[in-house]
Amino acid sequence: MDLIVLSSAKLSNKHRVKLTETYADVSFIFCENMDESKQYIDTAEVLITYGEDLTPELIGKAENMKWIMVISAGVEKMPFEAIQEKGILVTNARGIHKTPMAEYAISMLLQVYRQGKELMKDEAERNWKRTVRINEISGRTMLIVGAGAIGGEVARLAKAFNMKVYGISRSGTPREYFDENYTKSEMESVLSQADFVVSVLPSTTDTKGFFTYEHFQLMPDHAVFLNMGRGDAVSEEDILRAVNEQEIAHAVLDVFETEPLPEDHPFWEAENVTVTPHLSGKSSKYVTRALDIFEENLRTFLNEGGQYINQIDISRGY
Repeated sequence: MDLIVLSSAKLSNKHRVKLTETYADVSFIFCENMDESKQYIDTAEVLITYGEDLTPELIGKAENMKWIMVISAGVEKMPFEAIQEKGILVTNARGIHKTPMAEYAISMLLQVYRQGKELMKDEAERNWKRTVRINEISGRTMLIVGAGAIGGEVARLAKAFNMKVYGISRSGTPREYFDENYTKSEMESVLSQADFVVSVLPSTTDTKGFFTYEHFQLMPDHAVFLNMGRGDAVSEEDILRAVNEQEIAHAVLDVFETEPLPEDHPFWEAENVTVTPHLSGKSSKYVTRALDIFEENLRTFLNEGGQYINQIDISRGY
């Protein structure tokens, strides 16, 4: 009997045709969402999902499920306890965001230093003003908190601007493109040197509330804090206080504790805060890259052995 692969993630016809033509011994069921997929969840052995549409109840009904492929990097909303009870393999698309997110980070830092907000305001008002204070990001010092695939790509691009780059990771292990690497417990010793602090932390029990107000106090008052990891890594009240009390010069935020960001949130009005709607990882190549990982793992799955790409440690949640 053919392997049954169910997709609750909406895939384009181009991707559907490629998968069905490449894997003749696999029966694919393509759906638009999980509501449509529910009727097939009991027979499917493999599920392609964005991860946020699964519940313990659905896992309970997934009698034949052996593998879940999450075509995003974030898995914090997965019902891991139910998944672990059934011994289901989980893999994700970690690493595919590195190019768009690194480009986002550099573009946002350039926007801040080259006064993008003010220039666009002047343009809208047809105001020919040449007294705008423009700075350079070249030669600065960047601290990247989360020195994995995404952080490494940010570091690589930062080197094109002749930056000194520090990395923070669990192990503090030396990595390419980083001048120095530290553990979390050592971070406070280098915050005072950072012109830019970039967070790409995932959402785990270890990273919730990772940054404190004291960390902002240790940063230079001209520092720019950029968060494109997860919003729960830092209290929004602490960010707002740090900006208002001029502990830092600017905050660039792509992720928030509550999303969408409420319309009455003070971030919208704060002059020294840049808000973007959780899109740093978006790219026209996103799904193609995610499905490339899926196909690599599908071949391993069909061969019943080998190393899976991005296998999630269920007990840790990442």
